Amino acid sequence: MTKEKDCVLCLPSKYPTMWSNSDFRVVLINDHSYPGYCRVESIPHIKEMTDLSNSKRHELMEIIFVVESVLRENLIPDKINLATLGNITPHLHWHIIPRYKHDNHFPESIWSNSKRTKKKELSESEILTLITLVQKKLSN
Repeated sequence: MTKEKDCVLCLPSKYPTMWSNSDFRVVLINDHSYPGYCRVESIPHIKEMTDLSNSKRHELMEIIFVVESVLRENLIPDKINLATLGNITPHLHWHIIPRYKHDNHFPESIWSNSKRTKKKELSESEILTLITLVQKKLSN
């Protein structure tokens, strides 16, 4: 697959890269309203899951499950949201969003109207822990 000139996900990420290989990367969005928010992105410009080979689909889902488990074990959210939309950015990516009963949109999606305004930032040590664990688990 190729890169698309006007696709933001074909460019190097503006967010910290937690892990990457030649096909996928995990970036830490870490929105102050959604601490620990990560995104798994395909590096080649791929539009749909079914554009991937079976083995690449399995690899992608394993990456998503590893990131979810690291977030659950370390941030202890009330729920994890997994979402793949791509309507605005037609480049394969999955959102992995720790959710808390007190977050700005709970129980609705983070793209709905806000119910409250609450912000929390992960500490540098929390960020380093998440990055280290994701790298360790995905490098095995």
